[in-house]
Amino acid sequence: MHIRNSIKALIIEEDKILLTKNEYTEDYFYLCPGGGQEHGETFHAALIRECIEEIGCSVDIGELLFIREYIGKNHEHASFDFNAHQVEFYFVCRLAQGKETNFQPTNPDSHQIGLEWVSIEDLSSYQLYPKELIKYIQQYNNSQVTPIYLGDIN
Repeated sequence: MHIRNSIKALIIEEDKILLTKNEYTEDYFYLCPGGGQEHGETFHAALIRECIEEIGCSVDIGELLFIREYIGKNHEHASFDFNAHQVEFYFVCRLAQGKETNFQPTNPDSHQIGLEWVSIEDLSSYQLYPKELIKYIQQYNNSQVTPIYLGDIN
């Protein structure tokens, strides 16, 4: 077994965050854009590639804001994620073309059905994964100090 690195973008504009909208068995869930790092690829190269694939445009990458682990056997999806161990690195990003980008994903994830700007204030009413990330995004958006390492959360 191995540990998978996943690099994620926190794209926040005017108190809204850009998320991928996904559907699974008629339920919607939301994720920050990004994905798995490939062998020989830097974090920044992986994040730019993943954003082009999932949102259709490049990003300007800022500071590393959060590190989250996901150890599948410890969470609600343990029945099929028992052997999963993923470390996610969340970077503050800006759209390279600006907020008015005409989003044209080049290679969206299999469950991805769109993109949505979601009010950070209303994030709790969305099924965002990881759920625990919501409070940290809200704290960051309110200029509160947040931890970098979030631990094994879901």
